[in-house]
Amino acid sequence: MKDWTVVFDLDGTLVDTAPDLAEATNYVLSTLGLERINEMEIRPFVGHGALAMINGAVEAHGRKLSERELHDLFEIFIVYYSAHIADRSVPYPHIVAVLDGLKAEGATLAVCTNKMEAQARSVLEALKLDGYFSALTGRDSLGTYKPDPRHLTGTIAMAGGRADKSIMIGDSETDIKTAKAAQVPVVAVSFGYSVDPVLSFGPDIVIDDYRDLRAALGKLAGTSVNS
Repeated sequence: MKDWTVVFDLDGTLVDTAPDLAEATNYVLSTLGLERINEMEIRPFVGHGALAMINGAVEAHGRKLSERELHDLFEIFIVYYSAHIADRSVPYPHIVAVLDGLKAEGATLAVCTNKMEAQARSVLEALKLDGYFSALTGRDSLGTYKPDPRHLTGTIAMAGGRADKSIMIGDSETDIKTAKAAQVPVVAVSFGYSVDPVLSFGPDIVIDDYRDLRAALGKLAGTSVNS
């Protein structure tokens, strides 16, 4: 994988951040005097961002929010989440070994996420993953964000790579649409936050375990597992 750039999404791809996102959502509910809801009820909204999580959680209690109320609650969410950003979030199984292996082969690694850049950086730093990546961009980094392909191509450029020598790893329809629009091959993980099976969005390859990633990358890059 020497000279290749491998770009990862963050939430639901590199790291299971749902526990802390759910806790922040439940904190917002508590400020409204509403009961907590189960993390599994919040997970379907994780891939759509904090506003969707807050709105979905409040609607589960039969309440409707105005735009102003929603954005006020978003500010409360951000403050709480920033203070507890990696209390329970964990890297997915085997991802650290995969990152070590790709770095050893000479691959350049990057993160392209619709999380705000500062929050994304905080998650990676807290989990000691930040040292693996040559570039990190969030929804506020480049003036555009996924599914706009310029978010991905801009991330690749920041990492010093080229789109025609890059592969995207993601867990959602948004990641797959972004990669396709940028004409970058995409591997989808089946264990992320997509409500619908990621296979239905037409990625090049789907993996169920990070131990299968290197072989998938080899197929897309035309390299052998032992290269």
